[in-house]
Amino acid sequence: MSVRKASRGKFTAEVGETTYLVVPDGKDPDPSHAIPSQDWFDKVTKLAQWRNDKGEQRGDLLFSVHGYNMSESEVIERHRLLADGLNDVGFKGLVVSFDWPSDDKALAYLSDRHKAKLTAMRLMSEGIAYLSEKQKPDCPMNIHVLGHSTGAYVLTEAFDDADDTNLANSAWKVSQIIFIAGDVSSNVMSTPDPRSDSIYRHCIRLTNYSSRLDQALDISNVKRVGIAPRVGRIGLPDNVPANAINVDCTQYYGLLDSSASVMKQDEPHGIKGMPTHSWYFGNTVFTKDLFSTLIGVDRYTMSTRAVDGEGKTVLIR
Repeated sequence: MSVRKASRGKFTAEVGETTYLVVPDGKDPDPSHAIPSQDWFDKVTKLAQWRNDKGEQRGDLLFSVHGYNMSESEVIERHRLLADGLNDVGFKGLVVSFDWPSDDKALAYLSDRHKAKLTAMRLMSEGIAYLSEKQKPDCPMNIHVLGHSTGAYVLTEAFDDADDTNLANSAWKVSQIIFIAGDVSSNVMSTPDPRSDSIYRHCIRLTNYSSRLDQALDISNVKRVGIAPRVGRIGLPDNVPANAINVDCTQYYGLLDSSASVMKQDEPHGIKGMPTHSWYFGNTVFTKDLFSTLIGVDRYTMSTRAVDGEGKTVLIR
């Protein structure tokens, strides 16, 4: 699902009409891959369905929203790393990506945030609104959303926009919301705060993965006054709802970065992009933790987590 503008048979770095793409294996996204929206939703719904050991119908659909500085070829590369990694550990559902035309700056630079805001409105009007209309109390389909970097900002804005709109079903919910290296102010995620109330209200659980070693989110690298510490670097604030949890990845990334053998084992495809900001994609430890999150394992019993001496939940090998 893309909101990049198409021109002369190619996608550009501007916001355009929404296109619904089915990208062939081994290909980069192209406007020629578009199909009618209803055909796309029907196809996605069918592919996300599976049956449990009792033969009961289930479904899992993970929407992934990327961050800043991503071309369409980089988006599909990370999409495949995420989807293939989850499939390898037993995920039976479907991963789809929401692609938007981002720039090459993080941390609330105006042009990128403007596009992200336009993108969020489109995600609300042509994604969340459709979900709201179709969702029923006995629906066996679990909808999850994942936002990396500025993608977390897009999701926060989209959920807020949805609550400001007269949707057919105001009680809609997604199952899991996942922030990875989220480019959102940590203060915004406190409660109560009108900028984040919607995202907490419309999910079963929100999991925020943070790392103090994330250089892209280091405000000391930004020549702009007034940037608040980001949730993907310092983590969630203390005053968050009970359905939110922070997973601190600082210690794990330090080990990953300092050990060639750990890097080889845990990053079999190498790291694409800025390592401190993008190591999650294709990482075997993170993928196992994400899979446990998606299938609803108790947040405090996962084999990939521990509680440190300060009482923080941390990612472990």
